[in-house]
Amino acid sequence: QVQLVESGGGLVQPGESLRLSCTASGIIFRLYRMGWYRQAPGSERELVAAIFGGGNTNYANSVKGRFSISKNNAKNTVYLQMSSLNPDDTAVYYCNADRTWPTAENYWGQGTQVTVSS
Repeated sequence: QVQLVESGGGLVQPGESLRLSCTASGIIFRLYRMGWYRQAPGSERELVAAIFGGGNTNYANSVKGRFSISKNNAKNTVYLQMSSLNPDDTAVYYCNADRTWPTAENYWGQGTQVTVSS
């Protein structure tokens, strides 16, 4: 059984930082592209950042220079370090594990709320 468990969300003030963690079980973690997505009320879920098996990363334009994704294969954990947070970053953040070969598999965590407000 595959599980992705997020932690680290909360309420912060504008300009502050927060780190999200997602620990996976039931998959060979290093073989998956791990991503963080977010969904704000009334909006579609969007990709925030992703890290591939080899360590390459990509980011949404809105978070470049402020967010950093990393992972620890030994701990089956992916992190999202968020800095200079602003109210537009308020959303539920979801962890995602994805691969297309040899079989297409896609898994989601339950989400963690991040609220940026003064």
